[in-house]
Amino acid sequence: MSVVESTDGGVTIRVKAVPGAKREQIAGVLGDRLKIKVSAPPEGGKANAAICALIAKTLGVKAGAVSVVSGMTNPEKVVRVEEVSLDEAVRAFAIG
Repeated sequence: MSVVESTDGGVTIRVKAVPGAKREQIAGVLGDRLKIKVSAPPEGGKANAAICALIAKTLGVKAGAVSVVSGMTNPEKVVRVEEVSLDEAVRAFAIG
């Protein structure tokens, strides 16, 4: 399974979340996941919201186009992004 996969109307991204980091960044590929560091704590959905916001900003889509579809309370998540192509996502995250 790859980091980013095309779905009907968008893509899914396999994410390894690192909440409570000093700064927010997309740290690159770690195994079969995109490692994303956020400063928000892993409580009350704050880290999930921060991850979605960072992905939306990176891809240039509205925040509402990004959602966590599995792994809500797990560091390993699957995030769905609407209105973006596989090529756009691969380019934006520099996944080779």
